[in-house]
Amino acid sequence: MSDLQPFYLPLGAAEQTGPDAVERFEATFSTTGPWFAEAQHGGPPSALLVRALERVEPSRDGAPPAMLARVTVEVLGAVPAGPVEVRAGVERSGRTIEMLHATMSAGGRDVLRARAWRLARGDTAAQQAGLAPSLPGPEHATVRTERPDGWLPGFMDAVEWAWLDGWLGEAGPGRAWIRPRVPIVAGEQASPLQNMMIAADSANGLGAPLDVREWLFVNTELTVHLHRDPVPGWTGVAAETVVGPYGVGTVSATLFDADGHVGRISQALTIRKR
Repeated sequence: MSDLQPFYLPLGAAEQTGPDAVERFEATFSTTGPWFAEAQHGGPPSALLVRALERVEPSRDGAPPAMLARVTVEVLGAVPAGPVEVRAGVERSGRTIEMLHATMSAGGRDVLRARAWRLARGDTAAQQAGLAPSLPGPEHATVRTERPDGWLPGFMDAVEWAWLDGWLGEAGPGRAWIRPRVPIVAGEQASPLQNMMIAADSANGLGAPLDVREWLFVNTELTVHLHRDPVPGWTGVAAETVVGPYGVGTVSATLFDADGHVGRISQALTIRKR
């Protein structure tokens, strides 16, 4: 594990400052797998897009403090390892409500697009309601370092997996704590939300009801809703999948951190025989 690289290596400084600044990165071997040796897992590029969204300046002077309350990442095609470009900006400006956008491109084509709602903070601490019960902590989970048969190295080894129920090689709902072993970007401390995106995009593997040796189930998007900022450390994921009759499925999962329930995710799946 000691020779694992960060998920991304910066390739020079941003091309410009301000709206839609372009940043270039080298996606390392740590981003790849588990299905295809030359394609990135969805977690690292989703985290890199969140990094870009977090760096977008408010569009209005004097805007109050805000948080990313929803992020949707659309997968436009296989995301290759190697050089990638990322740009982000404001799609809908506002003082208390803004929509942001971010795009990752590789080889001259867009491979991922993200949109996020950034909402002003208020004080509803005394009105909190509807929180899911906390998961047992990672100290109650079993850390597993092996890969299921047929799953490729790279991303699988760059992430630490602590299991409460299920496993990546077992069918059915799963609950696990997840954290990256490596930085998102070399030389940087990733934000809690960036690290949470790594875990969130793994939900379809955690909650898979089908044998991965016989079936492919690939998510076409990832939507994360948050009701507060995540805190540093492990991300807990409790995931389950519904398989419909026409080769289409849905994944839903509840997200946790050291302070309890922090958000929910959904994914649309395309499902087919290997």
